[in-house]
Amino acid sequence: MVKTDVAIIGSGPAGATTALDLARMGIDTILIEKESFPRFHIGESLTGEAGKLLRSLGLEERMEAAGHPVKRGVKVYGPDGKNSFWVPVVKVADGVRSESTTWQVRRSDFDTMLLEAAEAAGVRRLRGEALAPIVRDDGQVTGVTVALDDGSEETIDAKVLVDASGMKSFLNRAGVTGDKERGAYDKQIAVFAHVSGATRDPGDERDNTIIFYQQANHWAWFIPIDDETVSVGVVVPAAYFRECNETKHEFLTREFKELNSELAKRLAHAEIAIEPMATANYSYHIREFTGPGFACVGDAHRFIDPVFSFGVHFGLHEGRKLADAIRRHLEAGAPDGVNPFLEFQSYAENGQDVIQDLLDAFWLEPWGFAHAVHQAHRDEIIDLFAGRIYDLDGEPGGLAAIRTLAQRGRTRRMEQAAVAG
Repeated sequence: MVKTDVAIIGSGPAGATTALDLARMGIDTILIEKESFPRFHIGESLTGEAGKLLRSLGLEERMEAAGHPVKRGVKVYGPDGKNSFWVPVVKVADGVRSESTTWQVRRSDFDTMLLEAAEAAGVRRLRGEALAPIVRDDGQVTGVTVALDDGSEETIDAKVLVDASGMKSFLNRAGVTGDKERGAYDKQIAVFAHVSGATRDPGDERDNTIIFYQQANHWAWFIPIDDETVSVGVVVPAAYFRECNETKHEFLTREFKELNSELAKRLAHAEIAIEPMATANYSYHIREFTGPGFACVGDAHRFIDPVFSFGVHFGLHEGRKLADAIRRHLEAGAPDGVNPFLEFQSYAENGQDVIQDLLDAFWLEPWGFAHAVHQAHRDEIIDLFAGRIYDLDGEPGGLAAIRTLAQRGRTRRMEQAAVAG
């Protein structure tokens, strides 16, 4: 049996960030990872607040040395390439807003950098696959069993077990957490690839994220990840993809031409550089994801929709918050059977709820959303896009407007579903 303070399943951004902060606090931590790094992953665009967090972790020099493209904002094109709007990366210091930057990343490089930083801080990495949590009769989680690469099994005795397994949701599948509910965008499919030869905007705008909208829940992303390569993905209702009856390569090639004229212009001379991939039914929500001796972080408990690139953001910010919650728990020594992570759970849920409302307003009330972001509440909504979504002082006017729009859209959607059903 191996003993440790904290065992973390999964070493993506959420797991590696949690581990890095724990190690810097002097807390013994083991990362359990079955995959070899570097490994491919999508989710390549970082919010402004994610960039700020990386700088606070002391990783800015590594990010610059790696040559990750500099992101200055996001441009969103409406149908047929019309009615675009621009969301700059903006920082706030002493109440003053100013333009800032963050990064686009090739996830194989970025995730490896975070993992190496955690190991350099003293985190132990265990190559293997988590098999089952160790749960006492009173519900207290005390560790995990692991199948090692050499075929043997190891038991990890841990004071805290962290699930950072992403969409695999290890603790949910083991029956430890609450139910995994379908999210609002669960019937979607994303088909994606890396392309070379794409046409980018000139000058300082060349490495920004571009979103191309065709209609509700039918859109594409365009994210430069190095000097030659752009990540491009098309997100559509899964039923539409099935009706097309095309291979993923055929589907992407056609959608590149038909989805939006601005996308077609940028990809007119592009070539698909890797075999297209897909992920479906990706929207879900686990509401009770912490408990005695355990906590889930990042995608392990919730994934909403990738349109505004919050996946890595949630992993990084929740990882730091969870590490601090674990430190306080280990110092205070909460009694067995008591959930010491309720404050963290509320923090994570509140932040993701803000983005759920932002997305629902965007998809369900596009005209009202456009008015809010262009005119009525521009600065406050830019703050939300940047990721300033935690520990908000009350409910800023922009967020209140977004939540009103989101609720109106959800009510109308339910009424339409009732009529159709």
